[in-house]
Amino acid sequence: MAGPPKKRQKRDESKQEEGQMPQKKFYRQRAHANPFSDHDLIPSSPAAMDWSQHYPAFAITPPSSTPNNDPKTTTPEPNNQAPITQISKSVEVADIGCGFGGLLFALAPKMPSTLILGLEIRTSVTEFVQEKAKALRLQHASSDGLYQNVSCIRANSMKFLPNFFVKGQLRKIFLCFPDPHFKARKHKARIVSGTLNSEYAFVLAAGGKVYTITDVEDLHLWIVEHFEGHASFERVGEEELEGDECVETMRRETEEGKKVERNGGRKYVVVFRRLEDPPWP
Repeated sequence: MAGPPKKRQKRDESKQEEGQMPQKKFYRQRAHANPFSDHDLIPSSPAAMDWSQHYPAFAITPPSSTPNNDPKTTTPEPNNQAPITQISKSVEVADIGCGFGGLLFALAPKMPSTLILGLEIRTSVTEFVQEKAKALRLQHASSDGLYQNVSCIRANSMKFLPNFFVKGQLRKIFLCFPDPHFKARKHKARIVSGTLNSEYAFVLAAGGKVYTITDVEDLHLWIVEHFEGHASFERVGEEELEGDECVETMRRETEEGKKVERNGGRKYVVVFRRLEDPPWP
């Protein structure tokens, strides 16, 4: 006798109608993944990314005879291949470790002209966010066309972030409830460190911000220590945070944020601004 259907089979059977929202129970996956493994993720460079498959509403096809050297929107043509479809603007907001996309889908209507990207290392979770984005686009296609500006990609951000974005491309980076890695020997796997902060500084434009939130005080203190100790960042004051709708959205719309709210836990929020690089001597 055949055994019970596998998770993927159940998942496919649940998607009977086009535009139907995916059910999270079919996309559950263990909470942690090893960030030091490649996970078969080998992006080559930002110029090699075909963003049109993630943001089809913003796709443009330039004439093959017209050169375009913008690394944010173009792809080289190796071996005389036909040009890959480009997009009319570049990604400017990244949610690193986006989980099931609560923040992504909350920000999308608030920033309709900005391309927002979630980066998630877990395969099933990434697929859930991608399917939800497709469903929401279809549901809003005949009216306001919302959610065309949001997508998700499977990525190991700790190893390959500069392979997706060029220098100064992003305006906002979100680090929401990252894995605290409590044991000292695991601290090297934390998403905030001196080395990783330099990568965030590389992909952020001057004036861009890194938004962080956690319910673990020890991790919060670690984040503050490592960003305040980095020459490319300054801490954003509390008065400025009060008028930033991204902060309130981050507090309330992430999956972990809702869980902390239900359990009566405390949320530690801190935001850092990318400083201008000093002039070369």
